[in-house]
Amino acid sequence: MTFKVPPFLLLFVSLITATMTHAEHPLVFISAFASGEKAGIHAFQFDAESGTLQPLHRTADLQNPFFLAVSRDQRFLYAINAEKFGDEVDEFVAAYAIEGRTGQLKRLNEQPARGTASCYLDTDATGKTVVVANYSSGSVAALPVKADGSLGEAASFMQHSGSGGDPARQKGPNAHSIVISPDNRFALAADLGIDKIMIYHLDAATAKLTLNEAQPFAKLAPGSGPRHLTFHPNGTHLYVINEMANSVVVFDYSTDTGTLTERQTISTLPADFTGKSFTADLKITPDGKFLYGTNRGHDSIAVYRIASDGTLSLLSIEPSLGKGPQNLLITPDGQWMLCANMPGNSVIVFRIDPQTGGIKPSGDPVAMPMPSCIRLVRE
Repeated sequence: MTFKVPPFLLLFVSLITATMTHAEHPLVFISAFASGEKAGIHAFQFDAESGTLQPLHRTADLQNPFFLAVSRDQRFLYAINAEKFGDEVDEFVAAYAIEGRTGQLKRLNEQPARGTASCYLDTDATGKTVVVANYSSGSVAALPVKADGSLGEAASFMQHSGSGGDPARQKGPNAHSIVISPDNRFALAADLGIDKIMIYHLDAATAKLTLNEAQPFAKLAPGSGPRHLTFHPNGTHLYVINEMANSVVVFDYSTDTGTLTERQTISTLPADFTGKSFTADLKITPDGKFLYGTNRGHDSIAVYRIASDGTLSLLSIEPSLGKGPQNLLITPDGQWMLCANMPGNSVIVFRIDPQTGGIKPSGDPVAMPMPSCIRLVRE
């Protein structure tokens, strides 16, 4: 006797299968910070079971795409288009529509970043604002996002001023990152050149930034050189990695006022290390239990446990298995970490132990030119 499967059941199974496939095989975009034939945004399919990256497509219509950001609804990707990175001419932010699961990107438009050596992007929760940090010119800007994902001209521009504790390296402002708070009310910018975290109110509907009156900035120790920052998943702690001091600073964050209170500073390097090294990026697991920070020079990843009060304890310092670990990505399930070794021209996939936070490499390195930023797109 032949059993005929009802059509509704076939549809249900196909939908479930498709959902599982997309969840287990998300898209990963990695920028190649290079020019000419090596430039572009590389798209991969990531296998969340085996931890492997399968090349899909390369978008090659921009030069030196140093940093990327994906809209919260996963429909659009934004990239720094820095044809002459750090020159006197302003960089651009390019907007793309993500075309299905193919890894292909459709160019929508681009807008000036209002600064030079643009190096960081973030998107707000409503999808109406993209913020950008400009390193060489020491400024940040906010660009409105139109309904189709394209960008309008910058609605806000904030020029930083001052200097830092190292007269050779910190002669003026160098905005190195800008991150929107989990509640979407504030944007915090790490300025390496002036040893400050600038705090801005964000009106996402109009892409307007204004200095936070309650606390315009948080000052770090002279010569720290803050580079990247990230919020704890609970939204009450902020972590800042210092490029020059090779350390992570923990702040308590007030969700009411957007103010910061320093709690702890901890090194990213072994106590007996005497060489030159500079940190780059830091990421936290989705469950909020572990933090990872990269060391360029020592070429390693520092692994920390996060206590209930947000403070850190160093668990280990592991080899990055490539030169100059520039950027990290932790998958939404917290099981995998991808590391872009930019001058090492490779991407390494690590498996994360959910109990200990330890990392172990999985598979062979993925070769690509100058990988600088990794972003994942969920279904």
